[in-house]
Amino acid sequence: MGAESIKLIANNKKAYHDYFIEDTYEAGISLHGTEVKSLRMGKCSVKESFVRIENGEVFIYGMHISPYEKGNIFNKDPMRVKKLLMHRYEINKIEGKIAEKGYTLVPLKVYFKGSLVKVSIGLAKGKKLYDKRQDIAKKDMRREAEREFKVRNL
Repeated sequence: MGAESIKLIANNKKAYHDYFIEDTYEAGISLHGTEVKSLRMGKCSVKESFVRIENGEVFIYGMHISPYEKGNIFNKDPMRVKKLLMHRYEINKIEGKIAEKGYTLVPLKVYFKGSLVKVSIGLAKGKKLYDKRQDIAKKDMRREAEREFKVRNL
């Protein structure tokens, strides 16, 4: 089997700013037909969403999929809780890590892998304010260095 095409639908840049991402997992997502059509048109947001494990099942809350224009009565609630599909051993492994202090699950991106919709979720630890400041300072320094480099090479 060849390399499957990956088409990004939604990205959660805020997650990388607010958390240290320790580990990432790929999960399938249980959707209805009109939701998939909406995703094909790129109408999805995971900015304010979060992932939770309940009774050994993984769910994503706050993921917004805009209603499909031609969907009429078949459209589901855009903010409904969606079930993520993962292997039992992965869920158990994640549950063990979450039991540790300070870990949480955040969705990082939503994408098509071939014809399937996948969600990349990250095992994350929250950043403190000073960590965020350090990151911003590093970015500023890198940007400044790139600017100087460009000026010298002209």
